[in-house]
Amino acid sequence: MTLEAILPPERTLFAVPGGSKKRVLEFFSTFIAQNTPSLDSQEVFSRLIGRERLGSTGIGNGVAIPHARNPHCKAPIAGFLKLQEPIDFDAVDGEPVDLIFVLLVPEEADDTHLALLGQVAGIMNDADIRSRLRHSESQRELYETLLDAIRRQEGTSGETLG
Repeated sequence: MTLEAILPPERTLFAVPGGSKKRVLEFFSTFIAQNTPSLDSQEVFSRLIGRERLGSTGIGNGVAIPHARNPHCKAPIAGFLKLQEPIDFDAVDGEPVDLIFVLLVPEEADDTHLALLGQVAGIMNDADIRSRLRHSESQRELYETLLDAIRRQEGTSGETLG
């Protein structure tokens, strides 16, 4: 299982209105449920917020990786949001967040879940990639930048998941 396989262009969202962590997670939950019939927006939101209560998924440098398990998720699902304005996400470095990579995984997907989180963290820890994502001027450019970063990372790690 690769990030490229679970992140189609239509789930890369550009200039998303922010406001607050809660509002952004509600927005994503509604969006993903509208596009994935097996998912309920309230359950997705509840699980994402529940995970945030354990500790913020704001990893620093303006990046958050909210993630949760969902029993109605048949396979991992990813979404990427570039916010119009940075928001407070209780990130570990105290900095506001404007790049959000969301992962939903099946209830039992332990190794896949951890491996996907590791891939996302590896990509988002690269200052050049973050800068390129922030300077993207359209949804298409944002997706192509992200896809290039995913492919480069998969090429250097030499592994795919599955």
